[in-house]
Amino acid sequence: MNNTEKEIMLSVRNLTVAFGGSAIIDDLSFEVRRGDVLAVIGPNGAGKTTLFRALLGMISYQGDLVWKKDARIGYVPQRMEIETDIPLTVIEFLRLRESDNFSEEKAKEALKSVLLPENILHSGLGEISVGQRQRVLVAWALLGKPEVLLFDEPTADIDIRGQESIYQLLHHLQDKYDLTIILISHDLKIVYKYAEIVLCL
Repeated sequence: MNNTEKEIMLSVRNLTVAFGGSAIIDDLSFEVRRGDVLAVIGPNGAGKTTLFRALLGMISYQGDLVWKKDARIGYVPQRMEIETDIPLTVIEFLRLRESDNFSEEKAKEALKSVLLPENILHSGLGEISVGQRQRVLVAWALLGKPEVLLFDEPTADIDIRGQESIYQLLHHLQDKYDLTIILISHDLKIVYKYAEIVLCL
């Protein structure tokens, strides 16, 4: 099946987002089809995170932004925005997801999907590495059984070796779950290795 025959997951036409009379995103159009990996690149302040906020319905915009009907969307933030010294284990954190019929087995399966050992379930969030915490965030998103995953700088705060590992993980997840992936990144070398479409802002 060629790309034009694949189902359109997201269609964006003439998207404009403005704050205080200044356009952060101006007349942007693109589409994403099932199974695509789209990388959004650009300098700081170009509107990458603003675009994500619009895609997630967090801010107002002008233009047309249409997801596939009933699309299940997962979001992985740049970093875990909680204090990692709080007495919270990995499984307790995943349980906060409140996904349907949460169980320890589902948590183990989610960790297995992101290539983490299941014994990490009972480790404290502050005891595991930054790279492992990033994978736990991906596992959190997977509990919602998404069709589309949005990643905001998935390798922020991770060393070079860990960055390559995270992108390999995304590739693995795309193949395993036929996921559509939209990610923000500054690393052009990795982007061009793993992304099929690049949107430069």
